[in-house]
Amino acid sequence: MAEPEVTAIIPVFNDHRSLEIAIPRSIELLSRITNGFELVIAEDGSTDGSAELVRTYEQQDPRIHLLHSDERLGRGKALTRAINNSKGKIVCYYDVDLATDMQHLPELIGAIREGADISTGSRLMPGSDIVRTEGREIASRSYNFLVRLFLGSRCYDHQCGFKAFNKEYILHVLPAIQSNHWFWDTELLVRSQRNGCRLVEFPVRWRAGKGTTVKIKDVFEMGSSILKLWWQIHVPED
Repeated sequence: MAEPEVTAIIPVFNDHRSLEIAIPRSIELLSRITNGFELVIAEDGSTDGSAELVRTYEQQDPRIHLLHSDERLGRGKALTRAINNSKGKIVCYYDVDLATDMQHLPELIGAIREGADISTGSRLMPGSDIVRTEGREIASRSYNFLVRLFLGSRCYDHQCGFKAFNKEYILHVLPAIQSNHWFWDTELLVRSQRNGCRLVEFPVRWRAGKGTTVKIKDVFEMGSSILKLWWQIHVPED
């Protein structure tokens, strides 16, 4: 059996209900984009039956694969594990709630086909169409401004969970990534840009998932993570 062109990864933690929509929708769209793909569900220690649901789909469709972890790895570590285990020449991932409109999936994968090392959706570029609370909007814009200011990134939006990679390229970047959770996306983009990657960022239609809020502790974590990466990049080890 030939290796698939595309590996699509969905990171999951207690997302049983969302998976019931995300898996069929993914298969439908990926089938239009390429004849060869695999859909990997990176299930990260769920306790709500997510793994069992994916196994049911897996038995019905050989293109669907469960990558299960008995213990919580963290979103970033789970994605790293899934990418390292992927078979496609192009690897993409997106959030299980499909917050980013899946109409953008052909554009995401197409950018890699056309020679980009990384492509990413953006909720903050001119032309983006987003709906979320004012608090989340302010927090997101402030965070991304600080990443550009302190870490020299050219991206508008570092945390949009809608990215694709040339697998050969990204495998060389992953060993340097130290974040295991939400900051993984930002660290990957910052380090990749410093390595001279060919990056494509494009505006997307995006709708906030239910139950997502910004807490004070999240703001402090954002700032400390930015400063920690700045230190790692600019201060040489003895």
